[in-house]
Amino acid sequence: MDIKKEREEIIELYGNYFEKLYNISPLAARILGTLIIDGCKTGLTFESLVEKLSASKSSISTNLNLLLKMEKISYFTKTGDRKKYFKPANLSERLGNIIKLIDSEMLIIDRLVEYREATVSCPEEKCNLENVKAYRTHIIEVGKVFSKTINNFKQIEINNNNNK
Repeated sequence: MDIKKEREEIIELYGNYFEKLYNISPLAARILGTLIIDGCKTGLTFESLVEKLSASKSSISTNLNLLLKMEKISYFTKTGDRKKYFKPANLSERLGNIIKLIDSEMLIIDRLVEYREATVSCPEEKCNLENVKAYRTHIIEVGKVFSKTINNFKQIEINNNNNK
């Protein structure tokens, strides 16, 4: 196996995936993929990202700021070193953002159910109400599974930090 080629292909796969999942630029998606592959141990500096991705400093800076705002990455500094070291956010944190989306969707679904129950006036609206109720049940179950998964990852992350 050509390790360098495999690394590049995985970063590209991550890039395509994150671009679609988060609706972000190809560069932001590849920065996230690069940090997952190369930055999980020690983090990567701004300069190393510019070099690895062959992109302009302004493009890297803009996309790092976007990823920080989206809470997909974080940074830390080292004593005596002015550089920032970027890392991917913990998996539990990245999945936590999905819980926020699920919670937001639940608020909308609950309001739609209340509205439909108060205004249903034809068979189509009754059918829609039943579909929305079934969907609400599904979203509740998805939320429970995600919460359990996040808690499992948090425990793994705590254990990993304790073993450093």
